[in-house]
Amino acid sequence: MSETPETNKPDFRNGFPIRDLRDGSMILGQADGEEIILARRGDEFVAIGAHCTHYGGPLAEGLIVGDTVRCPWHHACFSLRNGEALRAPALDPVPCWRVEKLGDKIFVREKLPPPAPKSGTKGPSSVVIVGGGAAGLAAADMLRREGYDGPLTIVSADASPPVDRPNLSKDYLAGTAQEEWIPLRSSDYYRDRRIDLLLHSRVARVDTKSRRIVLESGQALEFGALLLATGADPVRLPIEGATDSQLHYLRTFADSKAIIARATSATRVVVVGASFIGLEVAASLRARGILVDVVAPDRQPLERVMGAEVGLFIRKLHEAHGVTFHLGETISRVNGRSVTLTGGTTLDAGFLVLGVGVRPSLALAEQAGLAIDQGIEVNEYLETSVAGIFAAGDAARWPDPHTGERIRVEHWVVAERQGQVAAKNILGRREKFDAVPFFWSQHYDVAINYVGHAEKWEAIEIEGGLEARDCTIVYKKGGRTFATVTISRDLQSLQAEAAMEAAIPPQRQNVA
Repeated sequence: MSETPETNKPDFRNGFPIRDLRDGSMILGQADGEEIILARRGDEFVAIGAHCTHYGGPLAEGLIVGDTVRCPWHHACFSLRNGEALRAPALDPVPCWRVEKLGDKIFVREKLPPPAPKSGTKGPSSVVIVGGGAAGLAAADMLRREGYDGPLTIVSADASPPVDRPNLSKDYLAGTAQEEWIPLRSSDYYRDRRIDLLLHSRVARVDTKSRRIVLESGQALEFGALLLATGADPVRLPIEGATDSQLHYLRTFADSKAIIARATSATRVVVVGASFIGLEVAASLRARGILVDVVAPDRQPLERVMGAEVGLFIRKLHEAHGVTFHLGETISRVNGRSVTLTGGTTLDAGFLVLGVGVRPSLALAEQAGLAIDQGIEVNEYLETSVAGIFAAGDAARWPDPHTGERIRVEHWVVAERQGQVAAKNILGRREKFDAVPFFWSQHYDVAINYVGHAEKWEAIEIEGGLEARDCTIVYKKGGRTFATVTISRDLQSLQAEAAMEAAIPPQRQNVA
C-alpha cells in the first residue's frame, strides 16, 4: 500500500488491499490530490468524494446504511452508487470514481460524470410553491432533479432568494460566515432550471376550484399542483415603552443584517427568550464582544425541550462566556436604554432581540378551506385535505410513524426533507414521509444534535458527562426511545437515527 507523505492517506491509484476493507466499512484515502472514500458492500466496491456538499463534513466519520453514507455533522445522506444527495440538508451530489478490481487489490481510476437529471417525467400542468424557505427550495430542486419539465414558480414574501436560515443565528450573525455563503443557490441556478422566483410577493388567496392563486398585486397564477410551504412567523410581544426600532426578531436574511447593523455600535443587548434561537443569538453576539442579558420566564434554558439537567448545563456554558441570565422574569417596560424586569431589576440595552417562539402561518390554508389541526393537516404523503395541494415545513402537521402521533416541528432539515418528499408525490411517486426528525444547535464550540421527537418523556438517561461535553442523552416513554441528544458523539447520533428508522412498526413503514 502506497501513501503520500503530504497527507499520510492511502493513494488509491496504487491499489488498496481488499483484505483491509471489511464488508460495510469505508476508508479515507486520496487520488490525484482529492480526498476519497473507498467503501465496500459485499463484493461491490465504490469510491466517492470524502466531504459532504452541505458544510463539508467528513463522510469517512459518518455511517453506512444500506447503499448510502450519512454525514456525521447534519445527517445528509448520499448514494454510494452514484453520489446523489438523497436527503437534505445536502442538495448537491458528491463526485464518484470508477473502481477496478485486479487480483487482491482495488484501484481507483478516473472520475465519473455527475448523475444526470432525469428527463421526460410526467407531472401536473404547472407547479406553484408558496414559500421561499427550506421546504420550498428543496421541493423545486427535487422537481427538476426528478425530471419535471413543466412551469415551476416559487412565490416568496421575502426580499432575498432562499437562504441558509440556520446560519443567520449562528456563524453569519457571529461574523465568521461571509455574506455570499448565505444564499442557497445562485441566480444562475434559477435561470438554468427555469424556476420562476417571485420575490416581495404575497399570496392573497387560494382558489381551490379554479386551481389558481391570486397575489396581493392582483396577479393570478394557475396551478396543476400547489405546495404550501408558508413556514412560521415569530411571536411578537407588545412591550410597554419600546419603539419598533429597538425590537428585533430573527427570521429572514434582512432580520440578521439588521441585528448586525445595530451590533456595530452597541455594547449591551437584552435577548428575550431562552429558546434555541435566543441562545444562539446570545452566543453570536458574545462572539462580537457585546454584553448579553437573557430574560426568560423559564427555570432553566430549554428545560421544556431537553430537561432541567441539560438546561442547567447550557446555562452554565453561556455564563462561562459572559452571558447573564434573568430567569423566572419577563420585561415590564422599556424607557430609552433602560429595560425594567417584572422583578424590578433594571438593565441597560442598546437594543432587544426577541426569540420567544413562532406560530405556523395558516391564514392561506384556512382561507382555502383546508383541514387545520394545530397546523395544516396532511396525510403520510404530505397531501392536504384537497387533492393536488400539498404542505411541507413548519406549517405542516403530519402522521409521524415513529411516535404514532400527528406532530408539527420547526426544524430546518425536516422542512427540506418534507419539501423533497412532497415534490416526489406531486409527480405521483406515492412516497410516505417517514424521516426521523433531526436538528442541530450551536453554542460557542459546543454542537448539540437532536434526533427524534419527544414532546413529553417519562425518563431521561445520560451516558457520559455533560460537563465533559461528551455524552448521549436518551428520552424515553413507555420503555421506548423517542429522542436522542448527543454532544461530541456524532456517530452515535447517526446510529440513533438509523435505529429509529429500523424500529418503525411494519404497518407504518414506507413501502412505496
